[in-house]
Amino acid sequence: MAAPIRVLLVDDHDIVRMGLRGFLSGYDDIEIAGEAANGQQAVKLAAELAPDIILMDMVMPVMDGIQAIQAIRDRKLRGNIIVLTSFATDDKVFPAIKSGAMGYLLKDSAPEDLLKAIRKVHKGEPSLAPDIARKLLAEISLPDKPETPTPEPLTPREVDILRLVAQGKSNKIIAEEVFVSEATVRTHMTNILSKLHLANRVQATLYALREGLASLSLEK
Repeated sequence: MAAPIRVLLVDDHDIVRMGLRGFLSGYDDIEIAGEAANGQQAVKLAAELAPDIILMDMVMPVMDGIQAIQAIRDRKLRGNIIVLTSFATDDKVFPAIKSGAMGYLLKDSAPEDLLKAIRKVHKGEPSLAPDIARKLLAEISLPDKPETPTPEPLTPREVDILRLVAQGKSNKIIAEEVFVSEATVRTHMTNILSKLHLANRVQATLYALREGLASLSLEK
């Protein structure tokens, strides 16, 4: 049996953390690794507990969610981040994705959507609510001062890989579809991100959507 997905809950409201803990604890493939009431505690616990998934609120005292995401990524700490918030405003969505969040859900999402997002993001696949993805199409997640993409274009195989990534497929599925090893898929992804100056699969997905390489189908 595979090891459970270890989740760190980050929210300044005790009742929200209690509800999340009660819901997620009912699934054998999920384990609550710890809880934090603000971003500063989240960074500390991410370093100590090395969770698989970090469920991150946006508006918190001491250190907000965006600052915490940036700190976790700057320190290269373990844990794929899913934002779980009440806010879908541009000033929250864009910085969170730019900072490295792989998922973005609203707190009024169905519990089953949260569960699906945790499992997807744990596999390295993006999970964005459709309305959030549409917002992001208008502003591709590049650095604040975008670098010019490398003169070296993507190869046909890299375009194929990027298209499959944008369809939400895992490295394993992609490898099976294009008849290569998972290690080769990872190498292609490294090259794609380097050439396009993107940080992760979420940003690669958004790039592919904007360039017309895939349609909006992040939530399947």
